[in-house]
Amino acid sequence: MSPTFLPPPAAASLMIGPVMHARMKPVEHRFSYEVFSLLLDLDRLDEADRASRLFAVNRFNLVSFRESDHGVRDGSSLRRHVDRLLEPTGIDLTGGRVLLLCYPRILGHVFNPLSVYFAYAVSGELVAAIYEVRNTFGEQHTYVAPVAPGEFGPAGLRQERVKQFYVSPFNGLAMTYRFRLRPPTDDVAVRILECDSDGPLLAATFHGRRENLTTATLLAALRRYPLLTFKVVAGIHWEALRLWIKGMRLVPRPAPPPPASYGDPVTATGHRTTARSTGP
Repeated sequence: MSPTFLPPPAAASLMIGPVMHARMKPVEHRFSYEVFSLLLDLDRLDEADRASRLFAVNRFNLVSFRESDHGVRDGSSLRRHVDRLLEPTGIDLTGGRVLLLCYPRILGHVFNPLSVYFAYAVSGELVAAIYEVRNTFGEQHTYVAPVAPGEFGPAGLRQERVKQFYVSPFNGLAMTYRFRLRPPTDDVAVRILECDSDGPLLAATFHGRRENLTTATLLAALRRYPLLTFKVVAGIHWEALRLWIKGMRLVPRPAPPPPASYGDPVTATGHRTTARSTGP
């Protein structure tokens, strides 16, 4: 693991910055919103729960986090969920850390289009990224992506996966995701490029700067970005309406795939080198 990408020691942090989406075709469309996300150490949720009187884990507060919003969504341990997801890959996280980047609940409400788990071995090396995707139909899918040789470099992590899950009502499944991550340190960067057989179709990015989660930083974030959950959900539907007005038409929604997919990186032509899909 490069010293440039050593994860922050804090049990709970805020990541504050812009989310940007840019569609290249068949119509051009771009928007950007300022948001804040949580970065939580899943082994230290009890400590995170004590970070601020305005923040709570697995219970109601002005700002909160619930394990039932992620994973199998039954409130069970997310740390054990990650271990189970990685078990088929042979990765052992004993003594390591798992950091989760996600949106918080605001007054009990949340919607997470994408949550990213960063899995570190006991050595501190980033050994896997897990991309948990949710659509507005209440469905969820997880892409489990162990770090393969050549994927991690000075600029961060570069991974590719075949799209298996319906997200945007304007995009079908014949796509490839190109994930680009700068793992969390004093900042974090996530970039997803969605490509069809002719090249890039849609880019989505988040770049957040880190602040320790405290009462002062939470109050500052809430003053600057009030009603975050409403902003996220309303923004999704507003931008969808704008795209429809521009001439985009809906793509039929297929049945969801198994809850998690495991696979090797795709080739430059967008085909999987080894195809296997299974549940956790």
